[in-house]
Amino acid sequence: MEQKETISRGQFIRDLGLSSATLMAFYCMGTTLTSCTNSTPDPTPPPTNPVNTGLTGNAELGKGAINFTLDLTSENFKKLKTEGQFVIVGDVIVANAKGSKLIALAKACTHQGTAVEYRLGNDDFLCANHGSVFNTNGSVKQAPAATPLTVFKTELSMNGNSLVVKV
Repeated sequence: MEQKETISRGQFIRDLGLSSATLMAFYCMGTTLTSCTNSTPDPTPPPTNPVNTGLTGNAELGKGAINFTLDLTSENFKKLKTEGQFVIVGDVIVANAKGSKLIALAKACTHQGTAVEYRLGNDDFLCANHGSVFNTNGSVKQAPAATPLTVFKTELSMNGNSLVVKV
């Protein structure tokens, strides 16, 4: 069986007959590597234009009182104009409930914190984790949850294009 000899990278380069200075000169003259020159400034990053998410204000319980506005014309929230649709915004679930009534509740099931979903057919909120069900007023409809969901006030603008959700 033949034994293979291993050599270091430096020894390999010396065996080729190239010195470190020769290799550096080669890299500095290359068109794809510009690390050895200061003649070309670093490119300026493109300006960052924040995308309009359609949400302004606070939707997280850990950051203070819930108080936010949704732009119902934005891609993220326009489905709220359709009965039966819902979105989760931070710690809040906002639903277009039966009768086209916009309601907002805490999204976390009071049993174990799983996010609830709105069900148009039953006009309620289901926690699929253990089967807790909540009425649209936040009260418990079916256990194992024993505590109601927090309800937030909703105010639809006159033109129907923005929704304010607050404590």
